[in-house]
Amino acid sequence: MLKRISAIALITMLSASLVACSSSTSSTASSSQASSQTTSKSSAEASNTSADSSSVFTDRDLTQTADTSNAKKLTLSDGKDVTITEAGVYIISGTAKDVSIIVDAADDAKVQLVLENANITNADSPCIYVKNADKVFVTTANGSENTLTVSGSFTADGDTNTDAVIFSKDDIVLNGEGKLNISSTDNGISGKDDIKITGGTIIISCTADAVEANDSISVADGNITINTQKDGLHCENHDDNTKGSIYISGGTFDITAGSDGIQATTTLVIDGGTFNISSAEGLEATNVTINDGSITISASDDGINASRKSTAQSVCVTINGGNIKITMGQGDTDGIDSNGDLYITGGTIDITGQSTCDYDGKAEKTGGTLIINGEETDTIPNQMMGGHGGMGGPGGDMGGFRM
Repeated sequence: MLKRISAIALITMLSASLVACSSSTSSTASSSQASSQTTSKSSAEASNTSADSSSVFTDRDLTQTADTSNAKKLTLSDGKDVTITEAGVYIISGTAKDVSIIVDAADDAKVQLVLENANITNADSPCIYVKNADKVFVTTANGSENTLTVSGSFTADGDTNTDAVIFSKDDIVLNGEGKLNISSTDNGISGKDDIKITGGTIIISCTADAVEANDSISVADGNITINTQKDGLHCENHDDNTKGSIYISGGTFDITAGSDGIQATTTLVIDGGTFNISSAEGLEATNVTINDGSITISASDDGINASRKSTAQSVCVTINGGNIKITMGQGDTDGIDSNGDLYITGGTIDITGQSTCDYDGKAEKTGGTLIINGEETDTIPNQMMGGHGGMGGPGGDMGGFRM
């Protein structure tokens, strides 16, 4: 645990130096899982340096196959929970109803669950429930297809509101070379500490958040398809608004969400990946930094939104690279909406909409290509159809340019 805490502390020191947007208050050790390493500069001096993902992901996190030489094999049976109390690798297979795989091990235990064509259908309990461990890996075996379903209303475990198909009180990593289907009447995957995704094919259909964590969500790779009535990825700590960060360095995302595609409380940093997001809001956090990636957003509210959710970060959108295409619906909508500052230093940003940019602070473009409704421009417009003031609201002018 000490090693993990030290790593997070190191990464967080980097988060204080987000490109062109330093924190308004000093960050704590858990305020961000990862961020740009660029020192605080004016946007004209900002570089495109990306985060070092090696400080976020361990070698084991990134290894897509498990060492099964000493693994224990477990076959699922109807109505019989599987309880794991010791560190090790466990191969799980079979089809069963009303079964939970429960991990209740020592504080320093690392447990790896290798799903090898495992299929569980429950009425009211998580299919995988991590009560205690240091870290749990959920690894899909090469060529396998695994399905985890909760079809009814979740039942609490004492004081614990177990509200996800995979529910973990400790750190959890999802990886592998197989396929994992998750269907839920509430959340898909819920972690009360950190969640990492580094591989595999994950398909989630749910009514609440598809992937939610208290402290951080970090994604290195994987093919992730989400269909949800709420948020695709959601990171928020209700007890501490200096926590709740999302870092993405790779992967393919196809997200259809009723609310936000990706929402963080503190920082949202994208260093790479391919994103196809259809939602009310595409990307949202207090501080949004995009260094690279191919991002396509179709939104009915805001495409990219920076708003005050944390006291540990400044409100800002910074785009240093990537290819970003945003298409907005009609009405009170904004392509990029920053309740603080907006900086563009690189990349290609193509926005189509009635209100393409809305910011309350400074805006600077020192590089990159900005296309507004089909026309390239070096000037960032400031329009008030939506965002902080809203149409006809304080500071608004019924959709014209702000003077």
